Amino acid sequence: MTSKSCCTPSADRLSPALDTCVAPAAPPPEIEVVAIPGGKALIGTDFPVLAEDEESPCRTKTLKPFQMMRTTVTNALFEAFVADTGYVTEAEKFGWSFVFFSDVSGVVPETEGVVGTTWWRKVDGAQWRLVNGPGSESALYADHPVTHVSWRDARAFANWAGGRLPNEAEWEHAARGGLSDAPFPWGVTEPNDTDHMPCNIWQGAFPQSNTGADGYLTTAPARSFEPNGYGLFNMCGNVWEWTSDPMKLRSLSKRTKERMRSLKGAKLLKGGSFLCHKSYCFRYRIPARTFTTPGTTTTHQGFRLAFDAP
Repeated sequence: MTSKSCCTPSADRLSPALDTCVAPAAPPPEIEVVAIPGGKALIGTDFPVLAEDEESPCRTKTLKPFQMMRTTVTNALFEAFVADTGYVTEAEKFGWSFVFFSDVSGVVPETEGVVGTTWWRKVDGAQWRLVNGPGSESALYADHPVTHVSWRDARAFANWAGGRLPNEAEWEHAARGGLSDAPFPWGVTEPNDTDHMPCNIWQGAFPQSNTGADGYLTTAPARSFEPNGYGLFNMCGNVWEWTSDPMKLRSLSKRTKERMRSLKGAKLLKGGSFLCHKSYCFRYRIPARTFTTPGTTTTHQGFRLAFDAP
């Protein structure tokens, strides 16, 4: 059913009947975007932290100008999509999703944990409206990122909205906001647990104690903290963001081979989440990478769209 992954669990579930070819909205939804300049974009870094993720070297790719959503897709915007199309997410179809152990609703009975990362719990009834499982209606905030959405759910929303998921080069180029090989959207200064908290990540001892010093124990509003140089919010922290790319690793180490075999069709995510901490998952950096199966849904995965320049 599941397999261990450092940053996000993975679910072995496929639904070929899912309809990602949702008819475009008429009229199209109002989505705030910013213009991202084209040219030579940086991908990766010459100062890798997690070599096994192949963060290095820093290289360039020429991109055409495009547009990027200023924030991740919010619950309010996803609600508009569902109301217009009647779309049913994968978590709803399968009847369960992953919830972080300390957030599971108090009315949920005993849950199953993921081997190796038992803080992830399989919660029956968890989905985008019931973030922490049945009885958690009050945890849904209109201006927070939508979560419990699979890669295919995100693709369906993109078809409706007239956009697409960004590829890794586009995502990193947008996240840097005009900076060079910087690890964070604001520059090089690392967030910490006490006096420098420019994004929504974990503060304290993971996974036992989150002090919430940045103001949030789970997701923050999609439009929070200072935007980067291009005016984009929360490019690091808050929720992992799906990209259009499959996860590819050049390494042929035994560990890598096993990882890739266990996650066939894995898709790449960027940006880190509110559950990241340097002691456990130092992936809330622009060049950092993680991946999971396209059918996986959790409380800390969301997405934003890219659009071709007009």
